[in-house]
Amino acid sequence: MAKEFSARGIRVNSVAPGATRTRFADDAFERQPEIIPDLARTFALGRIGDPDDIGMVIATLVGEEGRWITAQDIEVSGGQNL
Repeated sequence: MAKEFSARGIRVNSVAPGATRTRFADDAFERQPEIIPDLARTFALGRIGDPDDIGMVIATLVGEEGRWITAQDIEVSGGQNL
C-alpha cells in the first residue's frame, strides 16, 4: 500500500502495541489487576503500556515529525521479552 499510495503523497504505516491498559478484553486489567505484575516482568521496561504510550507514537507518525516515515510496522511494546 505504501508504494501504491506514495505517488499521491500518502504515507502508510501500522502500529503494533503490546499489552496496554485499555478496555480491551472486557477491561481485563481493571477486573484482574493481579495479572499485571507477572505480565509486566515480561517487558524490558518493566510495565504494561498506557494508552498515551501508543498515542504518542501515532501522533508522531501523523505529525510533521513523521513526514519521512512510510511502509513501517512500529512495535510499541515496551520491549516484550517473549
